[in-house]
Parts: sequence; C-alpha cells; structure tokens
Amino acid sequence: MDSIKERVIRLAEYIVENGATVREAAKAFGISKSTVHKDMTGRLLHYDSVLFEEVRRVLERNKAERHIRGGLATREKYLILNRAGKK
Repeated sequence: MDSIKERVIRLAEYIVENGATVREAAKAFGISKSTVHKDMTGRLLHYDSVLFEEVRRVLERNKAERHIRGGLATREKYLILNRAGKK
C-alpha cells in the first residue's frame, strides 16, 4: 500500500460497502484486526469525518449482532457434533 491514508480510506470504503466486520476486513486486506480497529477508530476521523460516521454505524450494528452470530455458530457446532456421534 502506498500510504497509511490510502489504506485507511480503502478499508473504510470496504467496510461500508460490504457491511464487513473488523475481522472480515482484516482478512480481506491481509492485516491484523488491531490495525483495522486502530485505523477505523483513531485515524479515519482525521481523514474523512463523513466516512468515519458511516463506518461507525456499520461497526455498531456488527457489535449489536455479534451475540446472534456467536449463538448460530455454537448451534452449528453442536449439530455437526451430534450428527457425527449418531453415525
């Protein structure tokens, strides 16, 4: 990447366009979750305040839905374990 500012803007656009979580964005860009979080909560506001607000809304929604995704993942895990045990 050419610069930190470019990375921050590209990450923010990716998150908004895809409704991506921090984890998904980190994987897509090949960087750590910590870097994504720092870029979105610390750096983005200095570069683009409008985009910052859009990202903040997406991340808040993802945070609010996190317990649902976790519950679904746990349910799937036990369904698989039960199927394997019944064979």
